[in-house]
Amino acid sequence: MAVKNPYVWGTGRRKTAVARVRIKSGSGTFVVNGRTVKEFFRTVDTFGLAMKPLTVVEGTANYDIAVNVNGGGILGQAGAVALGLARALKRDNPNFEPALRQNGLLTRDSRKVERKKYGLRKARRATQFSKR
Repeated sequence: MAVKNPYVWGTGRRKTAVARVRIKSGSGTFVVNGRTVKEFFRTVDTFGLAMKPLTVVEGTANYDIAVNVNGGGILGQAGAVALGLARALKRDNPNFEPALRQNGLLTRDSRKVERKKYGLRKARRATQFSKR
């Protein structure tokens, strides 16, 4: 007989950041890349974004969360953690889906940085036009 895995996985992506989120029922520890979530996301907005799925479902103390995140910047990583956590919570308890979807936490933000084109200064910025 196979042993049931106590973990539920969720993958989140934002810009070039990828977060692999693993949750299980527990005491409420939240670890990101080996550090606590408060140490990893130091600003109020990044911490709030990463914690938003838990506050929406009011389950901050019910889950032990372990996250591996890499790529991108700190804001993209916070968005990736939020999406991965929301997906894991939905998979663990399907009753959470309406609340998570209503707050926009299950929607992948597909915007990425547009590449620079030749002949231009940036992706769309051209050199200044001169009449004479």
